[in-house]
Amino acid sequence: MKTPFSRILYGGDYNPNQWPREIWAQDMELFKKADINSATVNVFSWAKLQPDENTYDFSELDDIIALLSENGIDIVLATATGAMPAWMAKKYPEVTRVDFEGRRHKFGQRHNHCPNSLVWQKYAAKLAGELAKRYGSNPHVVCWHINNEYNTGCYCENCEKAFRVWLRRKYGTLEAVNAAWNTEFWGHTFYDWDEIVAPNDLSDGMGFGFTRKTAFAGISIDYDRFLSDSLLENYKMERDAIREYDKETPITTNLMGTYKGLDYFKWAKEMDIVSWDNYPAYNTPWSLTAMKHDLMRGLKDAPFMLMEQTPSQQNWQPYNSLKKPGQMRAQSYQTVAHGADTIQFFQLRRSKGACEKFHGAVIAHSGSGDTRVFKECAQLGTELKGLGDELLGAKNPAEVGIIFDWDNYWALEYTSGPNIDLKYVDQIHQYYRYFYERHLPVDMIPIDGDFSRYKVICAPVLYMVKEGVAEALERFVEAGGTLVTGMMSGIVDQSDNVHLGGYPGPLRKMCGIWAEEIDALAPEQGNTLVFGDGSWSKCSLLCDLIRLEGAEVVASYGEDFYKGTPAVTRNSFGSGTVYYVGTQPDSEGLARILDELKVEPLVRDETPLEIDKRVIDGREYWFIINLTGTPQAMPESFKGETDMLTGREVEELSGFDTVIVKR
Repeated sequence: MKTPFSRILYGGDYNPNQWPREIWAQDMELFKKADINSATVNVFSWAKLQPDENTYDFSELDDIIALLSENGIDIVLATATGAMPAWMAKKYPEVTRVDFEGRRHKFGQRHNHCPNSLVWQKYAAKLAGELAKRYGSNPHVVCWHINNEYNTGCYCENCEKAFRVWLRRKYGTLEAVNAAWNTEFWGHTFYDWDEIVAPNDLSDGMGFGFTRKTAFAGISIDYDRFLSDSLLENYKMERDAIREYDKETPITTNLMGTYKGLDYFKWAKEMDIVSWDNYPAYNTPWSLTAMKHDLMRGLKDAPFMLMEQTPSQQNWQPYNSLKKPGQMRAQSYQTVAHGADTIQFFQLRRSKGACEKFHGAVIAHSGSGDTRVFKECAQLGTELKGLGDELLGAKNPAEVGIIFDWDNYWALEYTSGPNIDLKYVDQIHQYYRYFYERHLPVDMIPIDGDFSRYKVICAPVLYMVKEGVAEALERFVEAGGTLVTGMMSGIVDQSDNVHLGGYPGPLRKMCGIWAEEIDALAPEQGNTLVFGDGSWSKCSLLCDLIRLEGAEVVASYGEDFYKGTPAVTRNSFGSGTVYYVGTQPDSEGLARILDELKVEPLVRDETPLEIDKRVIDGREYWFIINLTGTPQAMPESFKGETDMLTGREVEELSGFDTVIVKR
């Protein structure tokens, strides 16, 4: 799939409205010096564009777009709806959100609107249409950027009323709602639609610091689905307003990796191209960053945009370390290696005030083009310019798929028990990291994806098994595929009601086991896995007490009253195989299990370097990336080959260096 761009977009968020106009000309010169070819503008300009509800003033934006166009800068044009103007909150206070604690917010910050406010919807749609009417024919506008980093969390009366409408469409009758939510529990039966309220801290939600639980997971999961759908309708509303005037320019909004609040697989179906903002912390594993890139690519099974990263340091994390020399470049190439066709920053010039004044930028407060960060950005810009459009649209072939599902994300972390330390993304990442460290490409896939494309599918903590999912997995395995699943899988249906008849519910026959009980281990507790040859490794968190129903034992528990009972099993099913991992193995134990899968790595070199491959039109582009920060030898598989970036053969990669080999 070719991306809609003619070159790799290189640039980022630009806010010239924050600066006197004499700075603008300086910026254009610095952009040229750094080979910056794109700018994202108008992200938070609603107050400037619309000083009151009847007046629009596009004069400054006209000048900004004219300046960028004259200098050959591609424009990613935002709709400015990421933060409402103060007059709207003052005149129509119902447009602001009510939070999980039940507090009505005043004007302030951003992402502060109620998604079901008809007032907000009216003015947001009108503004998006006015922008498209004015700028949609400008050939330098190459992408529309709706709103900004959508996030959920409104529990107001607007949303309660809209939630009831959503429920009527989903269930049809109150009887069906009561059955789905198991409202016989705690006498919660509803006799009128108006009795249903938003599940926040004032009703069935239960807040414990940053952990939110619920008395009725069925209600809270449906409310999460509803909020995700509500904001998606906001996105579609602005998209459709743009399409009245601009039929072709791609439209996106910037996502946030594994952000919990929105079902991104559902969102991606309405987006022309996926974009996202990548902000790892100083200690984020590179494998987790890679996993998020692969998830963003997997949302549409297509190349994506990196809409934001920082050139140097962030400002909003607890510890905002500088990126070391070369680290930004290496991180950028990791992004391209996993499917990005753009590299964009927040921000191009560092703001002089407010909460992001210490957030990194291409141009620092000094305004100089002689800083370390600027020089590194200029080097990357020159290299990306040299790559041209050669890589655009290249695919990332993979034989392994890992299921990522937002319904499971919500449901698993709402459940009360068995272990508060059980986190969805952590469980997915453990499996991803195994493949990452062995140069085995992975696709992050939806629960309703095309499983037939893969040799192996991993479905860790597949807690919620909705209608049709077990049957699809059975067809995959029967046809010769290998499925890896395990603890906390097959437990509940789409409403968080337990599949009766024994765990893992509808997966039980395929797995060939019955998990009779689940033991929860505190952080100071653990167990061991004993393999057939007598070797052992550690395990933790949860231990399924397993009875065999046709499966064979791969490893047994080494301790506690269930010592000697199965912990990891393997079952033949049709022409394929199912592995059930009934605990959380340490990395050594998980490797021992997954080594049996016999998936072919990209290369067999034992190296700490990251190695990735993108393919298009018979051409292969191999990325060899040193994310270790220390010198590393070039892998044997690539010795004697030429680096596209330097035109030279490379024997050793310095810390945070990257080599691209074309074959």
